Amino acid sequence: MILRDPPHHLKLFFIMQGSIVPRVAPLICLVTAIALAVVLVDRFVQPLPHISLAATGVFGIALSLFLGFRNNAAYERWWEARKLWGGLVADMRSLGRESDLFLTDDILRRQFLRCAVLFTHLHRFALRGPDDHKALDQWAGEDPELVSLATPCAALNAANGILCDAAKAGTIDGFGRKALSERLASISLAQAGCERIRVTPLPFVYSLLVLRTSWLYCLAVPFALIESTGILAPVFAAVIAYVFFGLAAVTEELEHPFADRAHGLPLAAMTRTIEIALAERIGAPVPEPLKPQNGILV
Repeated sequence: MILRDPPHHLKLFFIMQGSIVPRVAPLICLVTAIALAVVLVDRFVQPLPHISLAATGVFGIALSLFLGFRNNAAYERWWEARKLWGGLVADMRSLGRESDLFLTDDILRRQFLRCAVLFTHLHRFALRGPDDHKALDQWAGEDPELVSLATPCAALNAANGILCDAAKAGTIDGFGRKALSERLASISLAQAGCERIRVTPLPFVYSLLVLRTSWLYCLAVPFALIESTGILAPVFAAVIAYVFFGLAAVTEELEHPFADRAHGLPLAAMTRTIEIALAERIGAPVPEPLKPQNGILV
């Protein structure tokens, strides 16, 4: 996720960090070259058919509606993913306070909270891919059961097993078991929501329709610009291509909120927030919050 101070308006035109220009630049150049070829052929070789600007305008409005619908759907996925992780952070903080209230066995309580932190890391790995196995070793400690955890579900199962052990030992009452098990259920619900977003992309037909319609429009618009703009038709065609292909690229970025990209959610930073919330209760050193590197928070 990009976190930086808003730049000056003039500087904003030249910023490449987080911009989709590098991704769509080849497409813009191709459309510009086609438009230039159309203008040169029409002027020096053979007059070409001219399309009415009104006709292409109607076509452009329809394409804008398609792009707007797909962009809204992609942003809804991104925002839902952010809300799920925000709820997960809140649940983990509440889990720490509730464990202080209900788990009277200090050893079991620390094991329980270690499982919670390990779940967060394993959940992040499942969504984005493993990137820091040292964190697992740090929070698992020398406990063989915690070291062997390989999936987020296994971490939640281990936490539930600790509650069962505490119940057998009589170190937690029925109300405490209910409160903590409901908190684990809420965490599991957030996990399932994130997994649903990761494995269920937007319907492919939307991408196919937008891609084909964008290309048809960008190939047709030079024939409508020849008469009104003349030699400047390639410039206007480039701007149009930037708008439509750029919106399509932005939608693709937002469609994958857990991807390790500039506009992906800062999963590592939110995981660190959970570590900070639980570290003191576990008796571990409290780590420092992650800070943006070159304007990007991962």
